[in-house]
Amino acid sequence: MEPAAAPGDSPGAMMAAMTGFRKVDAAADAARRVGALDWAQITAALDADGHAVVRGLLEPGECAAMAALYDAGTGFRSRVVMARHGYGRGEYRYFDYPLPPLVAGFRAALYPALAPIANRWPEAMRLAARFPGRHDEFVRRCHAAGQTRPTPLLLRYGAGDYNCLHQDLYGEHVFPLQAAILLSRPGSDFTGGEFVLTEQRPRRQSRVQVVPLAQGDAVVFAVSHRPAEGARGFHRVTMRHGVSRLDSGSRHTLGIIFHDAR
Repeated sequence: MEPAAAPGDSPGAMMAAMTGFRKVDAAADAARRVGALDWAQITAALDADGHAVVRGLLEPGECAAMAALYDAGTGFRSRVVMARHGYGRGEYRYFDYPLPPLVAGFRAALYPALAPIANRWPEAMRLAARFPGRHDEFVRRCHAAGQTRPTPLLLRYGAGDYNCLHQDLYGEHVFPLQAAILLSRPGSDFTGGEFVLTEQRPRRQSRVQVVPLAQGDAVVFAVSHRPAEGARGFHRVTMRHGVSRLDSGSRHTLGIIFHDAR
């Protein structure tokens, strides 16, 4: 049995209480932090490797408060035990609307910064998909197509757990980038459990990338495909991501996916 939250509690209310952020404060703070990032460097890394690391996006106290929400028992729309579905080992919970202020703030702030890349990539791959400049506009598009379930999630792994390579698609409308933020401390809270990306290249063997992260670091990465430049122009590269086996401890991650699910 999971611990029940106190009456009236929700991840949004508890997150606000633990961090001191109201919704408007979290939105403004997320916009400030995202605006201060080196987007030229992030863009170059995404174009070159399909991922970019953002150091220290969340503070340690925010990471601890977010991880503590996992056992709250309310404010989530579903819980998934990976082994039951062949996804690996471990579990995760999808948040329900309204999202916790910190999650909603960074989802709204990161989207417009990533939208120019998200529009340029399909064009390079000769795909028709294009995305509006604001996240609320894109969410309305998802909801009109029946994708109404929020996709930000908390993941929890214990010793021996892992996440198989996968893509987070969820429906017809897919924003081509997403983010994962490590909430736990490598080497202290857990060992093993590296974030892993694979890149399947046409007529070549797949490339594996292990992405070291510290507590509070975010990795922004391709959901399913990215363009790669070759001798004859751009071609489509298939990306998948996962988490290697934990040797010990417990690992929590916040996932921010920008499209909603059917």
